[in-house]
Amino acid sequence: MKKYTKINALMFDKWVEEGWKWGIPITLDAYYEAQKGNWDMQLTPNKFVPKEWFGNLKGKKVLGLASGGAQQMPIFKALGADVVCLDFSSKQLESELIFSKMAGYDIKLVKYDMTDPLPFEDETFDLIFHPVSNVYIEKVEPVFKECYRILKKGGILLSGLDNGLNFAFDSEDGKILFDLPFNPLLDKEQYDFMVSNDYGIQFSHTLEEQIGGQLKSGFTLFDLYEDTNESGILKDNNIPTFTATKSVKI
Repeated sequence: MKKYTKINALMFDKWVEEGWKWGIPITLDAYYEAQKGNWDMQLTPNKFVPKEWFGNLKGKKVLGLASGGAQQMPIFKALGADVVCLDFSSKQLESELIFSKMAGYDIKLVKYDMTDPLPFEDETFDLIFHPVSNVYIEKVEPVFKECYRILKKGGILLSGLDNGLNFAFDSEDGKILFDLPFNPLLDKEQYDFMVSNDYGIQFSHTLEEQIGGQLKSGFTLFDLYEDTNESGILKDNNIPTFTATKSVKI
């Protein structure tokens, strides 16, 4: 792993041990309800992904990209998909393994740094589920190129994207903290801020980089929606800080 991604992997492990919301698996009851058709999934903090974005999942090959924690993969399994979960946090993958044993299904787990070329053959997957995680990598365009490569024709990429405003404003008083772009690898003040607050090494990315990166990789954008933080002044003022996208390999 690159040095900064290794820092982030260890940070995620620590967060999971401390009870991080996005590291808590769903319940077995929620899994059984999903088998009955009662389910929801999130790419961003608050809103649920429209069910029509998924299509029929039975028998489909699904990759959870940086999607460990047993929150989405169990639901995909309950809906009949064949799932692979790639994550760089050992604790997030451990949660997937523990839950799969409780629920009685098989899942392929891959501990891997997504900044490297993805370890899959061309045209392997029908759907990639990619919640907000690009904030933890410096360059996002290579990830979208890899997603395009490993998706089958007609394959779907569902992504949660941070628009960068969280790096510019203080969440409590709304004062500007930093100019954008935010890149701690190039700015010592930003690096020290992230480390001192136990935030890991995070990066801002524009929608030009993220949605534009999908389009330049070959994807066709079919739909999107915006979402806010869970709390703080930007949430209080209903300022969107996330975008979820559905893109397709035509």
